[in-house]
Amino acid sequence: MSIKRYGVEGGKGAGGQHLPFARAVEAAGWLDVSGQVPMINGELVAGNILVQSRQAIANLITVLNEAGYRPEHVVRCGVWLDDPRDFSSFNSVFREFFGEHPPARSCVVSSMVVDCKVEIDCVAYKSPSA
Repeated sequence: MSIKRYGVEGGKGAGGQHLPFARAVEAAGWLDVSGQVPMINGELVAGNILVQSRQAIANLITVLNEAGYRPEHVVRCGVWLDDPRDFSSFNSVFREFFGEHPPARSCVVSSMVVDCKVEIDCVAYKSPSA
């Protein structure tokens, strides 16, 4: 079994700091995507939960696409929200991206390491021969 890592060449976090982990790792048809926050080029996107959720999920899908996966390949998502009152609004955005192929999901309230409202990761699968 081979393991392929995406984004280890120098991903950037807040303030342009180098991130010491892969954006995603693929093995035997499985793809684990690291937590994505609402950043563009290492800078947080300002805005409410709707704006930040769309950007975080768009970032997640960008990583999926880079590895040759699509949203329908997502088996499970993990979601962290800064404020429990954002749960319903986050669900409306999540539905926009995953409505036809909803994955299993966990959602918890947690403080974020960066100053954002949401973080999302996922595990995806497609047959290695596909």
